[in-house]
Amino acid sequence: MYLSLVRHVKGTSMTELARGHRTQAERREQTRTALLDATIDCLVEIGYARTSMQEICARAGVSKGAVQHHFATKAELMATAVEHLTTKLSTQLSSSVAELPDGASGVAASIDLLWKGYSGTLSTAVTELWVAARTDPELKAAIRPVDRALGRTALEHVSQTAGELPKERAETLFWLTVNLTRGLALDAELGGDPKRRRRLLEEWKRIAVQLYSDGTG
Repeated sequence: MYLSLVRHVKGTSMTELARGHRTQAERREQTRTALLDATIDCLVEIGYARTSMQEICARAGVSKGAVQHHFATKAELMATAVEHLTTKLSTQLSSSVAELPDGASGVAASIDLLWKGYSGTLSTAVTELWVAARTDPELKAAIRPVDRALGRTALEHVSQTAGELPKERAETLFWLTVNLTRGLALDAELGGDPKRRRRLLEEWKRIAVQLYSDGTG
């Protein structure tokens, strides 16, 4: 049987072998992606407390043993799932920022983009993890670098619209916007008034545009 296997391999072209390796890699990536998407779905739909490895595997259609080939701990899976989601959002943000105008009009549009990125699915998933991380050191250690990386990437993209605004002023406006949008996103999760959120967001855009104009004037 061994000799038959050797003859089979010798008769197989390098291209065919490479294709086989790629197929295996693609299968691994497909499994990994399914686990990450299932994790986000669980966090959003049933919350962290009810999200078990069994539930994630059931939704992803893989065995519990398969998870161990990709993620050493539940905390690592959770953090990577958020990173997976934020990578998608960062890609969208990057393409959207490229279409923004420079100057004051770009500031208001950037705030809308940040609100879109930091609310919705991302906000729900991250809120679930940060609340759990408060009393879970392992989860906190796993999620913190992901959150910081998202902030750095978003700041880098949005800074492209800052024009002549000094770096320190641009970063201040960015982080004020991020913290405001996170607060508004939490308000949405708790059932707050959507009209009030829109009013507050519009008021912040007005203030931010004024601060931008003052900083470049």
